[in-house]
Amino acid sequence: MSTGMTFGQRRFNPTPPEKGSFPLDHEGECKGFMIKYLQCLRKKDFENATCRQESKDYLQCRMEHKLMAKEEWKKLGYEDIEKKSEKNT
Repeated sequence: MSTGMTFGQRRFNPTPPEKGSFPLDHEGECKGFMIKYLQCLRKKDFENATCRQESKDYLQCRMEHKLMAKEEWKKLGYEDIEKKSEKNT
């Protein structure tokens, strides 16, 4: 009978990553934004730089519904889009 551990061996305690992993949208709260982003990618031959507003909208929805931690747009690489929207208001 083996327990899988030997004496003196440390037990592995996994920790979740700080970034790069977030809960799935089981309720479909942001599904519309996700679909718009994917449609944009298809229309633009999968050039994600041309669909940055759609991806920003999707991330905004995820943050509002607590499906990811709130972050500053600057940290996420959307500072230029944020400045444009501030100028238009």
